[in-house]
Amino acid sequence: MSSQKKRNFQIEAFKHRVVVDPKYAEKTWKILEHAIHEIYNHNASGLSFEELYRNAYNMVLHKFGEKLYSGLVSTMTLHLKEIATSVEASQGPLFLEELNRKWMEHNKALQMIRDILMYMDRTFIPSTHKTPVHELGLNLWRDNIIHSSNIQIRLKDTLLEIVQRERGGEVINRGLMRNIVKMLMDLGPSVYQEDFEKPFLEVSANFYQGESQQFIECCDCGDYLKKAEKRLNEEIERVSHYLDAKSEVKITNVVEKEMIDSQMNRLVQMENSGLVNMIVDDKYEDLGRMYNLFRRVPNGLGLIRDVMTSHIRETGKQLVTDPERLKDPVDFVQRLLDEKDKHDKIINLAFNNDKTFQNALNSSFEYFINLNVRSPEFISLFVDDKLRKGLKGVSEEDVEVVLDKVMMLFRYLQEKDVFEKYYKQHLAKRLLSSKSVSDDAERSLILKLKTECGYQFTSKLEGMFTDMKTSQDTMQGFYEAMGPVLADGPTLSVHVLTTGSWPTQSSTACNLPPEILSVCDKFRTYYLGTHNGRRLTWQTNMGSADIKATFGRGQKHELNVSTYQMCVLMLFNNADRLSYKEIEQAVEIPTVELKRCLQSLACAKGKNVLRKEPMSKDISEEDDFFFNDKFSSKFYKVKIGTVVAQKESEPEKQETRQRVEEDRKPQIEAAIVRIMKARRVLDHNNIVAEVTKQLQSRFLPNPVVIKKRIESLIEREFLERDREDRKLYRYLA
Repeated sequence: MSSQKKRNFQIEAFKHRVVVDPKYAEKTWKILEHAIHEIYNHNASGLSFEELYRNAYNMVLHKFGEKLYSGLVSTMTLHLKEIATSVEASQGPLFLEELNRKWMEHNKALQMIRDILMYMDRTFIPSTHKTPVHELGLNLWRDNIIHSSNIQIRLKDTLLEIVQRERGGEVINRGLMRNIVKMLMDLGPSVYQEDFEKPFLEVSANFYQGESQQFIECCDCGDYLKKAEKRLNEEIERVSHYLDAKSEVKITNVVEKEMIDSQMNRLVQMENSGLVNMIVDDKYEDLGRMYNLFRRVPNGLGLIRDVMTSHIRETGKQLVTDPERLKDPVDFVQRLLDEKDKHDKIINLAFNNDKTFQNALNSSFEYFINLNVRSPEFISLFVDDKLRKGLKGVSEEDVEVVLDKVMMLFRYLQEKDVFEKYYKQHLAKRLLSSKSVSDDAERSLILKLKTECGYQFTSKLEGMFTDMKTSQDTMQGFYEAMGPVLADGPTLSVHVLTTGSWPTQSSTACNLPPEILSVCDKFRTYYLGTHNGRRLTWQTNMGSADIKATFGRGQKHELNVSTYQMCVLMLFNNADRLSYKEIEQAVEIPTVELKRCLQSLACAKGKNVLRKEPMSKDISEEDDFFFNDKFSSKFYKVKIGTVVAQKESEPEKQETRQRVEEDRKPQIEAAIVRIMKARRVLDHNNIVAEVTKQLQSRFLPNPVVIKKRIESLIEREFLERDREDRKLYRYLA
């Protein structure tokens, strides 16, 4: 059993020595050599490939592999030299066609030869580390054809010339080019790169360098970019049709370097057509093309961004510092919004909504909006204008769009607390005069401010709305309780305002007419009777009145006036003529307010219910005033507005600024205490940095003011200085 197994696995040697004919190798090789000649001469149809394979197999088996291999090399070399001569002899356009035809034939022959010598390929060649038959055929083609002294340079020049002709607009045989380039690639990456790609890139660089110079001299920026884009697309298309895919990056780099990188500074700054002109003229297509081309080169987008930022900042600076623009706050803000919309559209349509460009735009707006200290006031005036009349009849969606734009500008403000101050004043006037077009719009904006800055920012604004609602209920209760008593007197409507919620007004109470004073006293009695521990102060400067007046020929009108105007007009019930001094003494209205009041009653065209002597636009203390019997209007109801500046006067502005500075002090102190409570010990510079960081959402605190607040806290023993290091502070619990 075991011996049977042994015989199964044992391969025994020949029992007798095989004698080989001494001329066997030579005879067999001659047969194979003849077959190779026939294959190259296109006579392979009469060959028996089975017999030829057996002959090659036997030669290798009988140790004649070396003779077979060396014979193959010499025979193929002989034929390739003949092919080289044939290719060299071809002229003009036939050169590439002949080369391509011979290459196809060589590949076909090589396939047949490899089939015949398959056994040698599998056994002899690996054991002797020789080149396989197919690779050998390619190497011999490379050495004898492609690197032939008469073919190599000619092939390179011919290929480059064809590419150049195609760049010039000629139609070329792309199929032939594809075959020749593929041949070079098949011969190995180094052949393609050294014999074609490297010189192709060099020639292309020179070509595009020259062309870019030519274009830059004769084209404007937009046309140049079109030509550069066209060239870039042509090269990408060329690669896809007949070059190695790996060449795409290299050739596009050449075009980018020569046509974009080397010229981009000149293009961006080009007079009358550069980047700034494109932005000004809204050339979205050209801007998009510039963005897509410049993003391909290092620092390309950075250059566009820097030039755009510089332009926006310069334009914005001119806008916010131009004295003419500052005359109309609403127009001022509208121009800011238009400028923002314009650049948003450019970034969206041309710059692919690039976040870095959006950030640059935001930082530019933040920069120039804060150059004008009145920006917070103007933005509040813009809101005031829109919520008074500008949004009348506008859909809810459009209202939201306007409010969102306002919030966008609000975010850019560094002094958000100044905006809050003005917004509170303007909101108060709208609510008290019932001039707001939409309570929903008012509440929507307050909600947006609350989301942006937190509850503390809007708590007083919300309190103003609460007071308005409470006042309605109070007046209803007053008339229910006092109705019979008030039957014949004037109708009174009172808004009871919580002192802390509304903008504080230093008001000097004027002398009200007796009829009005009587009703006011009744309301005071009622209100204080129903609310314990409260004090009422009349804000006559904020009130309004509707009074009925009879003019000459019995013409009657209802006049809508301010409380101050009502006080002045009621004096003329008992006198036809009054001097300025007599009016001032009777009503005790502050001088500035009185002059505004008289100016609106006597000097406003079509609203002059009083006459004055001498007649002039301004009010003087020497003027005399008369009831104007000849006043007429086509309207029964006539509104007489007070002559008042839309913007604050210089003293008012300084007063508001002073109030803002005072309001900031406790906020800065609170931030210092919060920080020191957490840190216990901190140096001066770090306190300033931390305080600025905490408060920058409302305003940018001045380091000098922070230092003063620290001194104040040290005096009040919240903090102390370190005895050794005077710049170090300690928190005192």
